[in-house]
Amino acid sequence: MLAALAVVLPLGLGGAVSPVMLTEQTVLLAGPGGPRAATRYALGVLGTLLVIVGALVLFGRAISLPTEPQLDASLDLVVGAALLAVAAFVVVLRRRRRPAPAAHHDHAALTSRAALPFGVFSMATNFTTLALLVPAAKEISSSESSPAARLVLVVLLVALAGIPAWAPVALTRAAPDAGGRVLEAAGSWIDRHGHAVVVTLLSGAGLFFLARGLLGLLG
Repeated sequence: MLAALAVVLPLGLGGAVSPVMLTEQTVLLAGPGGPRAATRYALGVLGTLLVIVGALVLFGRAISLPTEPQLDASLDLVVGAALLAVAAFVVVLRRRRRPAPAAHHDHAALTSRAALPFGVFSMATNFTTLALLVPAAKEISSSESSPAARLVLVVLLVALAGIPAWAPVALTRAAPDAGGRVLEAAGSWIDRHGHAVVVTLLSGAGLFFLARGLLGLLG
C-alpha cells in the first residue's frame, strides 16, 4: 500500500491544481445560490471523480494478469509515454493561447439544482486532472493491498483531486472572512504557478512510469 500511496499522493494533489474549477466554485459561492449551489457543484465533481476512478480501478483489476509481469511493464511504458505526450501538449497549448480579457461568468446565475450537473460536466471535461488520475488509478488497481486498503486509496485520490470543489465550501462555512482571503490567495498562486506544477507532475510521472517499465522489461 505504501508504494501505491507514494504515487497516489502527488498525482492526486497535482489533479487538484485546477484554476478553472476553483474559479467556478468561488463564483458560485458569491452568487445568489451561495453555499447551497456550491455544495451541489462539489457533489457533482466528487461523484464524477468517484465514478471515473472506481471504473478505472475495477477495469484495471479485471484485466490484470499477474502471471505476465512483462505485460504490466509494457503498460507502464504506454502510460509513461502518454503522460509525457500530455505534458508536451499542455506546454504547446499554453504557448499558443493568447491572453484573453477576463470573461463574463454566468455561473452565478446558476440555480442550486443546475449546479450539480454543472459540477459533473466540469469534472468530466477537466483534461489535465483526468490525465493524472489514470496512472494513479492504475497504481491502485495493480497494488497487492487488500480490498479495504484499495478503497481507502480510491477515497483519498478522489478527496485530493476534488479539493478545488469541496475546500472552498468547507472554508466558507468554517470561517467566511478568513476563508475568502485564503481562496483569493490560492487562486492567485494557481494562476501564477499552476501550469508549471501540472507540467512538472505530468513529466515526472511519465518519466517514472517509463523507467519502471524499462526496468521491468530488462529484469
